[in-house]
Amino acid sequence: MTILHQIDPIALHLGPLQVHWYGIMYLLGFVSAWWLGRQRVRAGRLPGVSEQAYGDLLFYAMLGVVLGGRIGYVFFYNFAELVKDPLMLVRIWEGGMSFHGGLIGVMVAAWWWARSHRTHFFDVMDFVAPLVPPGLGFGRLGNYIGGELWGKFTDGGWGVIFPRAPEFANWTTQQLQTQYAAGALDRYARHPSQLYQAALEGLAMFAILWWFSRKPRPRYAVSGMFALLYGCFRFIVEFVRVPDAQIGDHGYLAFGWLTMGQVLSTPLILLGLFWLWRSTRSPTLQPQLPVAEPADAAATTNKG
Repeated sequence: MTILHQIDPIALHLGPLQVHWYGIMYLLGFVSAWWLGRQRVRAGRLPGVSEQAYGDLLFYAMLGVVLGGRIGYVFFYNFAELVKDPLMLVRIWEGGMSFHGGLIGVMVAAWWWARSHRTHFFDVMDFVAPLVPPGLGFGRLGNYIGGELWGKFTDGGWGVIFPRAPEFANWTTQQLQTQYAAGALDRYARHPSQLYQAALEGLAMFAILWWFSRKPRPRYAVSGMFALLYGCFRFIVEFVRVPDAQIGDHGYLAFGWLTMGQVLSTPLILLGLFWLWRSTRSPTLQPQLPVAEPADAAATTNKG
């Protein structure tokens, strides 16, 4: 049975302030990364690093996600518009974020943090990798709630009718509901590709990476598994997802099916395979429980 998407993208109205579900999903992603990261710090999965130091890493990573995601979207998917209107780069509220750009941003943040803490960059990346999928899953749920980034038409019984799709540009809500009740909109049902990605990039990737990283692995192994899984999952889902129409020939760069998402995911697949191979010749970082930080001398009082 097809579903008519009728979810309000605004979760709360606080006077003039509107809280969108998408923003809440971003928050849940960061909270999950903070909580899961603390568990890994306490288990000694990043030796010599305290919870406070991890908090700094997470803060830098958050900046990397937002800045990298926005810059990546503009350069990868909307460069022509950027040339015409450079200020669009800072208009984040208009929408447009790129995972691949966000990943680059996180890597830059991790490199900066690792450099300042004299830690191997890939030890940090291996530590961070299992914390990312929940955020990806929440983000895709936010896309679904917002009724954006939908898939191609499907005659499967699980299709979703998205009112924001171009075929309904001049339809009212009442018309949509009436036609849906009459069963006249089934031919407009689309793949809920956002939910496919939430299941693959979020749930499946988290389950695999969390299980894989519970045992000490050689350097590069966890990062390699992350890159390989994401690259493969994204490449596959792109076949049923509507590409960005402003790129190439109606969103396709070549062969009538190759999308920008697939082009950007191919290097991840290759890097994942390379890092997994590299891990077979690399040392394994053993867990080391963090040393308790000394008490603040100012907190003690001299009773003599």
